[in-house]
Parts: sequence; C-alpha cells; structure tokens
Amino acid sequence: MIDADTNAAVRNNADWCAAVLRSHGLGYTFEPRAWRSAGPTPPYYPEAITLRPGATVADVLPAKAVKDSFATLDLAPHGYTELFAAEWIHRPATPATGDAERVTTADALAEWQRAWHGRDDEPPDVFRPALLADPSVSIMAVRDGGALIGGFAFNRTGAVAGVSNLFAAVPAGLPRVWAATACGVPLVGYETGADLDHARAAGFRTAGPLRVWLRLES
Repeated sequence: MIDADTNAAVRNNADWCAAVLRSHGLGYTFEPRAWRSAGPTPPYYPEAITLRPGATVADVLPAKAVKDSFATLDLAPHGYTELFAAEWIHRPATPATGDAERVTTADALAEWQRAWHGRDDEPPDVFRPALLADPSVSIMAVRDGGALIGGFAFNRTGAVAGVSNLFAAVPAGLPRVWAATACGVPLVGYETGADLDHARAAGFRTAGPLRVWLRLES
C-alpha cells in the first residue's frame, strides 16, 4: 500500500510544476494516472509526472522528461536514461520560526534566482514574476543583516506545503535555511544525496522512491 504522505507529496509536486507552467503561460492536464504538460517545459521541469503507482509507459510517452513518482516504470527500452533517483520526504507540522521573508517584487525575485543559480552566468528562465501572484505559491528568502543567505519555495496543496528549490548562498547558512522551512503545516518534497541527509537532519522522513527519466535525443 502506498503511504498517504507519498500521495500527498506526489500531488503537491505536480501542483508545483503546474504553477511554474502557469507563470510561463503554458498549458497542462491532470489525467487519471499522470500529469502532462501541453508542450516543452522550462529548464529542469518534467513533461510528465505519474500520479498513481499503476501508471503505465503509455501514460507518459512521448514526454522528453518523466518523473516516475513511484519508481515503477522501466523506460530504458523506450529510449530513456535514468537521470537520477530520489526519495519523497515528509515532516509533521512544526511551529513557524518567522526566520524567512516572502519575496514579493520582480527585483527581489531576480536577486533570489541569481542566488539559487549559484554561478556568475545568467540563470535559466525558470522563476517568472507571475509566480509571485499565485496564491498557492510563496517564494521565501532567508537573510542575515540584509544579505541573502539562502531561500526556498513553498506551494500549498490541501493540508500540506511542498518545499523545493532550497539553496544556501553560503554553506554556513544551510542549517538556518532548513530551520526556516518550519511553517506550522506538514511539509513534503523530495531530495537525494547529501541534500537528503540534510533533510533528515531537519526532521524529515523518507516516504518512498522516485526516478526521473530523460529521453535520449535520436
């Protein structure tokens, strides 16, 4: 039986991807077993997400990037390679810390996106100002003496909030950024590698595996 927290995390992540697509003026559909974009998506975002463990290969083909939310599909015979594996995560509600501020302007979002990108070159076109007007989304910044030291994104689905795109502009800021995710409601998301270790240290438990597949160019 699939954990209820896993289902909440899967649906919340699909809702987050939908919000990002809306901010770009792009379409999508929620089908019975999969979420599908209407076309190419912004960088790092899938074109299909399975919503049920019973989803089949036919539910996601021919999407270029697929989030296999329950790690049940074998897409290799169809020209895909596994980009990475990860774990859904869940943390019960904890008291809000008030240590993060909401990003509300295009200029502040541009600053946030540059810090999220973490390099000197121009960041990819992912987070657009229209996202700030979405009532289900909060882009959050953590500051120290006015300096941006990290941030993350929240999106609400029912009784849970998804946390994603968490970053620390300075390594020493990472524990503070994780602590700032406390918001008074249960949190869901996914992480892998060292980021998963940091999430566990911040009180998250794992709630099931997922895989992301990328279709190889012919």
